[in-house]
Amino acid sequence: MQNHHKFFKNAQSTNARTTKEQLSFPLRRDLGSQLLFLYLAFVGLFVLVAMLFVSYAQQRLKDDVSASNLALAQAIAQETNTAMGNTLLTVRQLADYEAVQTAVPSQMSPIFQAVMAGRDDINLTYRLDEDGIMLFHYPDSPESTVGKDFSFRDYFQRAALIHKPLVSLGRISPTTNEAVATAVMPIWSEENEFLGLVGTNLKLQFLSDTLTSIVQQYGKEAEFQLFIIDHAGQTIGHSDSAQLLEDTHIPLPEVTTAVLHANSGTITSDSPDGHPHLYSYVPIPDVGWGVIVEQPTAVAFATIQAFQRGLAISTAILLALGMLFWLILSRRIIRPLERLANFSQEIALGDDLPVEHHRAALATLIERPDQMGLLTRALTQMQQAIETRFDEISTLLDTSAAVVSTLDQETVLSRILEQTERLLDVPMSAIFALDEQQGIFRVYASHGLPHWYTENATIHPDETSSVTMRAIHSGQPIQISNTKTNPSFGRHRERARVAGYQSVLAVPLAAQYSSPAALLVFRPDVHKFSHREISLLTSFANHATMAIENAALYTHSDMRFQEETRRLQALIQSMQDGLILEDLEGNVLYANRSMAEWSDLPLAKTTGVSVDLLMERLLTHAQERPDVEAKIAHLLNESGNRRIQFLLNFPDFPRYLRLILFDVTDPDGTPIGRGRIVQDITQRYEVDRMKSSLISTVSHELRTPLAAIKGYASTLLADDVEWDEASKYEFLSIISDETDHLSQLVTDLLDMSRIEAGNLNVQQMACDLSELIQQAQQHAYPSPGTYLRVNLPPSLPMLFVDPQRMIVVLRNLIENAVKYGGEEKPIRITAVVQSDQIIIKIRDQGPGIPQEQMQQAFDSFHRIDNSMTRQTTGAGLGLAISRGFVRAHGGNIWIEPTEKGLCVAFSLPIQRR
Repeated sequence: MQNHHKFFKNAQSTNARTTKEQLSFPLRRDLGSQLLFLYLAFVGLFVLVAMLFVSYAQQRLKDDVSASNLALAQAIAQETNTAMGNTLLTVRQLADYEAVQTAVPSQMSPIFQAVMAGRDDINLTYRLDEDGIMLFHYPDSPESTVGKDFSFRDYFQRAALIHKPLVSLGRISPTTNEAVATAVMPIWSEENEFLGLVGTNLKLQFLSDTLTSIVQQYGKEAEFQLFIIDHAGQTIGHSDSAQLLEDTHIPLPEVTTAVLHANSGTITSDSPDGHPHLYSYVPIPDVGWGVIVEQPTAVAFATIQAFQRGLAISTAILLALGMLFWLILSRRIIRPLERLANFSQEIALGDDLPVEHHRAALATLIERPDQMGLLTRALTQMQQAIETRFDEISTLLDTSAAVVSTLDQETVLSRILEQTERLLDVPMSAIFALDEQQGIFRVYASHGLPHWYTENATIHPDETSSVTMRAIHSGQPIQISNTKTNPSFGRHRERARVAGYQSVLAVPLAAQYSSPAALLVFRPDVHKFSHREISLLTSFANHATMAIENAALYTHSDMRFQEETRRLQALIQSMQDGLILEDLEGNVLYANRSMAEWSDLPLAKTTGVSVDLLMERLLTHAQERPDVEAKIAHLLNESGNRRIQFLLNFPDFPRYLRLILFDVTDPDGTPIGRGRIVQDITQRYEVDRMKSSLISTVSHELRTPLAAIKGYASTLLADDVEWDEASKYEFLSIISDETDHLSQLVTDLLDMSRIEAGNLNVQQMACDLSELIQQAQQHAYPSPGTYLRVNLPPSLPMLFVDPQRMIVVLRNLIENAVKYGGEEKPIRITAVVQSDQIIIKIRDQGPGIPQEQMQQAFDSFHRIDNSMTRQTTGAGLGLAISRGFVRAHGGNIWIEPTEKGLCVAFSLPIQRR
């Protein structure tokens, strides 16, 4: 009792010190405050990172949009510059004709007609003399201007001063009544005398139609405005033809001035309607013109604005969810934890009234099915177990009092047997001791046994099959859990049947100064005595020994008994795995609390039932249950420790379990039962799965080449070895190959980045498909070797493609065919011409792609998950890059259905894009 008071006093002191620390450091001691602080820190960090990311992403997106519009302007400027160069070349060539120089109409007519026939963008070709008088024009029309004076035109006045072709300002032609710009070539005699000029009128509507078609390709939602201005700032080409010959200096002075000064760039400025627009401009150097691409900033930067709105909404949702989560966390976890903390402290203080008060308040928590309910039930069970332990201690104290209350050994031993039967719940008990006069063992004291048994039961000291003698000789407790089936109990089986017991436990009495003896307890049923029961009986045997030999030894025996009891109780309470102990007939002798929870049975109903019932309830939700049951049945026929893993598909959360089977034998190695341990390995399984996935990608794709490079480089640098040239060449070749592997991986990532950003450029040229396939085969790894079958028609036309990009496409498809189809299976490449495109197909003989994965086959970082395919390496970029390259050429790529293997087909246009 003094020890109990000391324990409670120490607990109160500890509790007071803890309360003082909580008042001094509330954040450090209050879990709720810590969680709130962490949440606010997380939100603040999230908002800061989001703002930085938005700023960076906004600038990047603006740069990308500006670069895209500028690239469009450059492409238009380049095409226009080329077309105008051809036009100036045409008038230069016309000026070289003698008929044009001599101005003979009948001879000029077929020449002008030939020029007009080959150029849709020219509507008039004519000849002016040295005074600007129209001598001839083709075609002729009712509004003929032959004979009229055009010397006032700026291009005529400029032509009279130079010897090279030029382009006029945009204007309305009086001959055709259309908006035109004239390409002019002055004609000079050998004596350097000005003879006039020859000119062609370019239809500005033709330029406008071209710009309109470009805008239509981008769609109305892009809201592009494309226009070309001449060196005077007039609009000579516009996606809206109504804007022709408009002066751009007034609405766009900054843009017009910049482009006419041969500058290119992108600016943001307000348009005439007052809204900000993005202007990209590029000069056309050969003719002094300029190209301007106009787009509203609201459209050009729509992605940025949508991203900002999405981020704001996400932040608001995060804050709202965080507050909701905090309220739920406070209600469901923090407050219950405070109740449990107070409850545990009062248990430590040993105050019964507050404990009962909190037990009533925790009634709602006990009913919860989650971990909080489990923790609450565990604390209440612990409190009940403490009370039970106090009851056992009280019983032992009563027994100790009975032992020291009298010196009459018969009375003391009778009381010991009564207490033994009460605590172990056994109906019969006895103490066998050596009768030194007759040299045999007899019943010295008994309780509950038949009278004839106590009078006639004798055991010879040399009878090794007796459980009593085995216990005395070994000095260890010996038990027979089933006297009917235990082979070592055959001689005494009939006596046990008549006496009415089926299980017996014998514990030797370690007497030093008296005759050898043993304490035995009997049960009428089949029973395997637990470690706790054996320990309890051993303690009572020590009591009997102390009563027989010396009452002074009682205190030591009681302390040992208490230590063993506490150790056993701690072991049972701390065990988290499910445990089943069964006899040889398959009946459950013991099942712990975890096993009862797994089988969804009350703990009290698990003992004595068939182990098949528990396993049937355990495997109710097992995936592929028949296979699992068959494997368990197979393991039961084997020996040693056996294990099997299986999955339980619970509705809320699947669990991975491991079942371990082991045999239970007696000290002689005779099987007396079997044990089963059920372990929850869900968390370990998930960790192993994620770790394996990460290691398989990073380790193989990056570390393997680096390890090879490091290894061979270190070998070459070793001072103690002198390598020959062949070995050096081999090592350097391996280093080069592994470097190429790493470079290819980086190249794939960069190509994928360009494809996703829309910045991929292709340089098309005429290529032979068979040569491209040959180069792709040479660079493929693993190589298809001689298993590649190429079947191309001899009349297959040339392809206008980027050869490097197309080799990458073919190489990726060949490598995939080898990896997933098998290195020793044929791979066939065919090509056919359909309409205006070529269809190329790569077919393998592998297991193919599951139907449900075909939609994701061309996604970035997607690798085929098929149990029939062998494990392959790769970052999952091959098909995604191939699709990007094919589409950049104006083609398409797809998977064709086939009965066996996989067939990937892609199309390419025959004509140059």
